[in-house]
Amino acid sequence: MTVLVDKITDARVYVIDDDDSMRRAVSMLLRANGYHVEAFGTAIEFFGFTKPELPSCVVLDVRLKGQSGLAVQEQFADANLSMPVIFMTAHGDIAMSVQAMKAGAVDFLAKPFRDQDMLDAVGNALLNHAKIIESQRSSRQLQSCYHALTTREKEVMSFVVRGLLNKQIASELSLTEVTIKIHRAQAMRKMGARSLAELVLQARLLGLVADPEAPKPIV
Repeated sequence: MTVLVDKITDARVYVIDDDDSMRRAVSMLLRANGYHVEAFGTAIEFFGFTKPELPSCVVLDVRLKGQSGLAVQEQFADANLSMPVIFMTAHGDIAMSVQAMKAGAVDFLAKPFRDQDMLDAVGNALLNHAKIIESQRSSRQLQSCYHALTTREKEVMSFVVRGLLNKQIASELSLTEVTIKIHRAQAMRKMGARSLAELVLQARLLGLVADPEAPKPIV
């Protein structure tokens, strides 16, 4: 299933800033351009808010009362939030910007910023998060399909994706070749794989076989 971003109905932008005037100004700008905005004066309010699984991003002030925006960003992993962060600050410096980017921020806007810079940053962040959501959903679906396999089907699949022929697998498992063909067909059907190449790709994504393009360890 493909995630389609409709900035009016599907996306969410969360603005966190303890400066009332700035929070209102940013929220008004984004709403005027069709975005659904939720604004918060504190990080506690944001983390306590129920957030739907939709393409989203956070516009976060780097200096909040009693807590830095960088510290708030560090809490995203604990809260299982993958949404991109756009920092805004009137007190930014190069070191702070580098730290924010290393921690996963997608942009760092110095106040006062141009309206278009904010709109561009938000648009790019939402597209990035849409891709992340789609990847997460695909991964969950793939895991669900794999868990639906019987123990024997998983066993046969593990041999198939490593390149063994049906008769070789039959010998390994002390089964008939016909039985292997049945288990193989069932595994491919449940996995939704239309070809051996697709089944092998799924196995790589599941970590069942090594990715040949992955970098080799230095010994």
